[in-house]
Amino acid sequence: MSLTTDVRTPGIQPSGGAGDALLEVSGLTVEYASAGAPTRACSDISFTLGRGEILGVVGESGSGKSTLITALTRLQRPPAVTTAGSIRYRPRDRGEAIDLVTLTPKALRGLRWTRMSIVLQSAMDALNPVMRLGAQFVDVLRTHDRRMSRAAAWDEARRLLGLVGISADRVRSYPHELSGGMRQRATIALALACRPELIVMDEPTTAVDVVMQRQILAQVLRLRREFGFAVVFVTHDLSLLLELADRIAVMYGGRIVELAPARDVYHSPRHPYTKGLRDSFPPLHATSTRLEGIPGTPPDLRALPPGCAFADRCPAVMDRCRTELPLLQPVGDTIVACHLHDEEVPA
Repeated sequence: MSLTTDVRTPGIQPSGGAGDALLEVSGLTVEYASAGAPTRACSDISFTLGRGEILGVVGESGSGKSTLITALTRLQRPPAVTTAGSIRYRPRDRGEAIDLVTLTPKALRGLRWTRMSIVLQSAMDALNPVMRLGAQFVDVLRTHDRRMSRAAAWDEARRLLGLVGISADRVRSYPHELSGGMRQRATIALALACRPELIVMDEPTTAVDVVMQRQILAQVLRLRREFGFAVVFVTHDLSLLLELADRIAVMYGGRIVELAPARDVYHSPRHPYTKGLRDSFPPLHATSTRLEGIPGTPPDLRALPPGCAFADRCPAVMDRCRTELPLLQPVGDTIVACHLHDEEVPA
């Protein structure tokens, strides 16, 4: 797929109505407690995820991506604490939304794998090295379906591995006997074991080569079309999301600074940081061009400036950027936090 010609919104198209929302995140704030003032890693995060939608989350290291997904799945551990906001999950077979922030550990166990699951960044760390691959599938399947026999669970494990292109005879293998790409695809199959409505993927292609990255992306798109689950896909690689995601949330300094359809992010990014990310990777089919990186480094979340966190690196910085925090505002189909789009700023 070409990043210059095949940027698209693939697969199932989510509806825009409120009744089609699977996840509604509002004002989510996560802090890390410390001896001094707490460090705010995610601040006032709000978005809606539609059923069957793929939402990409992108940003440099330290932008708050991993903190966001551990908060969404309630997997954060002290000193991380969700201090504000709500995560309202709307099951298809229930009328009322469930606020994940307020759920007890017991209630969360009932939702994990059956309603939502996660694919972690390092498959070698996620899989138990002393258990055969199939046994790990059997544990998940029989934990959430007590009526399933052990033999049926092993058969289901073989079927799930086949979905992601892994031979059924690998069900008896240990994780170290698989290649990196096979281990990563196995974790995707494991996430699908109980047919969840939401799968969160934490940089699942980071540890594999470019060819395997494309194979994994193709598998995700095919499985999404087949099963209709929604995905929150976290990565630092914007070029991957342009091929995969329906919409892209760009994070910087613990905040979402732009949220837009993937096509708009590619053709007309509104935030200077988004434009810098887009311009930092080469097109596959184009004449030779000079790539422009983003100067400087991301801000220290322990000492964020009073205004825009991107001000020191921004080529279009204004005086007010250093003192006044820009708020998200709609610009066409995009919402963006940038003073360049305020009405009083001349074009």
